[in-house]
Amino acid sequence: MSALTLADLQSFRDALVRGLASGERRVRDASGEEVEYRSVGEMQRALGVVESRIAGMQTTAPNVIRFNTSKFGD
Repeated sequence: MSALTLADLQSFRDALVRGLASGERRVRDASGEEVEYRSVGEMQRALGVVESRIAGMQTTAPNVIRFNTSKFGD
């Protein structure tokens, strides 16, 4: 199984949001598979996980590190 891309996660998030808005508990993911949730709470938890993974993929490591040094002397 290949890792999900950012676009896949965003697409699935959009499908979850549409499902929640329409009251539909069945959502089709980016690969075409259908997922049926037992409750709205389960969908909301899945949405939280997907959003967390999206946020993790969008953060970037700093590419500049600045050092401040000083010498307190006599």
